[in-house]
Formats: sequence, C-alpha cells, structure tokens
Amino acid sequence: MSTGAINPFQPTATVTLASSTVSANVQLAKGGESLLITNTTSSLAFVRFGSDATVQATSSDTPILPNSKMLLACGHFVSYCAAILGSGSGSVMFTRGDGSSI
Repeated sequence: MSTGAINPFQPTATVTLASSTVSANVQLAKGGESLLITNTTSSLAFVRFGSDATVQATSSDTPILPNSKMLLACGHFVSYCAAILGSGSGSVMFTRGDGSSI
C-alpha cells in the first residue's frame, strides 16, 4: 500500500467489556493490525493495551470520548485491552480487523 493510502476497516471479531470506574480487561478475539474502540457510554473512557491479563487502565491512558469510536493501529502482540470510565458504567467494545479508515 502506498503512503497515505486509505484502506476501509474490515472487522474480524468484537468483544464487549463491561466497564465502570474500576479498571477491567478483556482478551481480544481473532487478529488484525487495527483496533476499533467503541465507547457506548455517556462517560469518558480510558483504554490501555497489553500482551497479558495483568493490563490495567488508569485515567492517564488513551481517552475515548463518550458515544464515539476511535480506530488505532496495534500489532499482533496486543492481545488484551483494559478500560476504565470517568463515571458510571456501561460497555466498551473492541473490534480487531484490518484497515485505516472507518
């Protein structure tokens, strides 16, 4: 692919994490170089990535705005994601796949 080319996101699998003001994590399903994070809550979510089940998120990690999505490049070594909400509770979804545009 040439530099600057846009490739539509092609999802392979989604996992849903029940999130709250306490960090929780989930193992990602399938593979792919991209990760689409969907924050379905009305609260700011913070996410962190790791290679094992010990990964924990804090309010210093990557923010995902309420009711929004963010597409990130992540390598094959990322197999777990953690999330914590600024307030309340709800679901944060993590979708593996390939592509650079949603």
